[in-house]
Amino acid sequence: QVQLQESGPGLVKPSQTLSLTCAVSGGSITTSYYDWSWIRQPPGKGLEWMGVIAYDGSTYYSPSLKSRTSISRDTSTNQFSLQLSSVTPEDTALYYCARKDDYGYMDYWGKGTLVTVSS
Repeated sequence: QVQLQESGPGLVKPSQTLSLTCAVSGGSITTSYYDWSWIRQPPGKGLEWMGVIAYDGSTYYSPSLKSRTSISRDTSTNQFSLQLSSVTPEDTALYYCARKDDYGYMDYWGKGTLVTVSS
């Protein structure tokens, strides 16, 4: 059973960088052909896909967030991370990490972590 767990600060000040980590257990982040995504949901709004790091380490980002987003991984600890720079209150959201299978489905999700951007 694959499990994902998000962690990171729950409060970030405007203009700072939001940093979150997703710890994965029950499966390796280097296993073909699974990819590992970050998705967020602002209060009262729908899900927004932010970006993905593939099993081979390649990354892809949402065009609307590409200039501020970076996703990386640590294969030694089986974790992957999100950095979102220059945050504003509009970046306040529930942030999820998820696994995408080779059919394109997000088959495993973390429980999500709330990040509030406020001074």
